[in-house]
This record gives sequence, structure tokens and C-alpha cells, in this order.
Amino acid sequence: MAMHKSTSGSALGPGGLDLTQAFFKSIMNAAPSSPTKRHTKISIVGAGNVGMAIAQTILTQDLTDELVLVDAIPDKLRGEMLDLQHAAAFLPRTRIQASTDYSVTAGSDLCIVTAGARQINGESRLNLLQRNVHLFQKIIPPLVRHSPDTILLVVSNPVDVLTYVAWKLSGFPSNRVIGSGTNLDSSRFRFLIADHLDVNAQDVQAFIVGEHGDSSVALWSSISVGGVPVLSFLEKQQIAYEKEMLENIHKEVIQSAYEVISLKGYTSWAIGYSVANLARSILRDQRRVHPVSVLAKGFYDLEDGEVFLSLPAQLGRGGVLGVTNVHLTDEEKHRLKDSATTILQVQNQLAL
Repeated sequence: MAMHKSTSGSALGPGGLDLTQAFFKSIMNAAPSSPTKRHTKISIVGAGNVGMAIAQTILTQDLTDELVLVDAIPDKLRGEMLDLQHAAAFLPRTRIQASTDYSVTAGSDLCIVTAGARQINGESRLNLLQRNVHLFQKIIPPLVRHSPDTILLVVSNPVDVLTYVAWKLSGFPSNRVIGSGTNLDSSRFRFLIADHLDVNAQDVQAFIVGEHGDSSVALWSSISVGGVPVLSFLEKQQIAYEKEMLENIHKEVIQSAYEVISLKGYTSWAIGYSVANLARSILRDQRRVHPVSVLAKGFYDLEDGEVFLSLPAQLGRGGVLGVTNVHLTDEEKHRLKDSATTILQVQNQLAL
């Protein structure tokens, strides 16, 4: 069922009177629009709390000319579409469409997948994951069919395994399948470090890599504030610090999402900003470095299996442009390998 924008057309009244010609007089001998002018289209699959937070952030940041919402529940979907359309006077001009039919996504530059099955009481994580695999089998093929040149950005959890599933189902080269990964974890990490040091989080360079989950790895050795490497500075100044304090900050990052969910029932705003941040880097060819879930084989001595996990990657119009060669300590390398093993153990149990 297609639900197109209800107020964007110029046909008004019961007879569908077209007022465009009455309002505007055409320019004589006008040249056609420049063929180089780019029309950008983003599709979001899943109109739940996360999908709508991403949609709202993308709209307010003027990241696309056309925004498409896809969901399996038609009434809620139409309601969300209308609610966004009614804010047109306060937003940059964006065509907003919604449908349960994937044909509406045709020609998308970026497809963001947030849809996921909800856990049933007593259900194992593996069973939940398998249900999400079945869901992706219904989502990814039609997205690829209608937008063969798109970039897939997976947000659904567990994001690393589902990014691998999306890659396998799409048949795309790995640079065009990305998971939101630890981009948000790294933002939480930067916030906590900035809070400890009383500085702006934007002046903190810090990465969480590996699994978006309990086995994630904090890259303490490469943290800098205002260009100053933190740990080497402390050592040179002979300022004592306890490793336990660093571990506690990392644990706080891991627990952050659980705390938000226990307090308000779900996370939405931070992931909305995180994904919009990734969309900006990709569609505007910003070539910024983000810790996102990518095919890790061949990087940082990760050679076992086809596993997606978060590494500092440069993003641009072609998707993943490269992976940054951040120096890791032996302990960080070991933890990263353990994180990859954790994901692979789950991945190997899937029926694809």
C-alpha cells in the first residue's frame, strides 16, 4: 500500500485543479536543470523509536532531498509520515513518502535498516537472532532489487552479525555494507572522558572498536585531547593513574545503553544523531573516520572467518573508503581478536 506525500502536489479542490501555471509564469527560453545537480534519497526501514529518531535528525540536518519510510504496520507508518509532513513549514524542503511496498525505495542513495524482531519472554538470544535473519531475508533483497547501487547501513541489533547477514543477502561488495557499530559507543566514551577532564567532547579523539556489545575494546593507547596523547602525557609528567579507573570508564560505556533502556524503555535520540552523522559523512563525501562495523578480514591481523566488527574506517560517497592504521598495543590486539571470536561463534550457528 503506497502512502505518498499528501500535501506536496499542486492539484487542489475536488476537480484536482492544477494551480502551478496560475501561480508562476514560466521563464522564456529557460535552460533545463543542470544534469550534474544531485538529488539525494534516503530510505529508512523500520518506523519504530530508532527509525523515527533517525528520520527526524536527518530532516532537521537537511541531509536529503527525499526521505522514504518503510514499515510493516500501515496505520502507524502513515501516522508517522503525516506527523513529519505537518512540520514542513519548520524544516528544509524534503519530499517525504511512506509505504509498506519496497518499490517506493527505488533509486535510494542510502538505505538504513532499523527493523528488528522483539525478544519474547524466555527466548534465547540465538533464537531471536535467527528470527531477525528471517526478517532480513524479507528486507534486504527488495532493497537491493530497487536500488542496486545503494549503500546499506544496518542499525538493527546485534548489529555486527546482522551487517554480515545483510552483506551475504545483498551480494554487494563489502565497502557498500556498513553497520552503525560502535560509532555511538565511541561518542559515549568521548563524553565520559570529556566529563572527567572537564573539556569539550569534540576535542577528545577516542575509539571503541570490536563488537557493539560486551566484548568491545577501548583503545586507550591512542586517546588524545586537543592533540595531546593522554596516556603518554601522564607517563611523561609522572602522573599516576590506575588501570582500574580506565576499565571502569569502559564498563560505564557498555552499561550506558542498558541504563537508558531501564529508565525510558528504549534508546533513540543518541542513535538518531549517530546514524545521521554517518549519513552526512557518506552522502556528502566527508571522508571522516568513524568506528563502524566493516568486513574486518585482513585488518589488524584478523584473518579467521568473514566477520564484521567496528574498526576506525574512512567513510565517503563510495561507502567504506579504507580502514585507519591506528597503532594498537599487544593487549588491544589480543582483545580485538577475542571480540572477533565472540562474534564468529554466534555467526557460525546461524542458518543462512
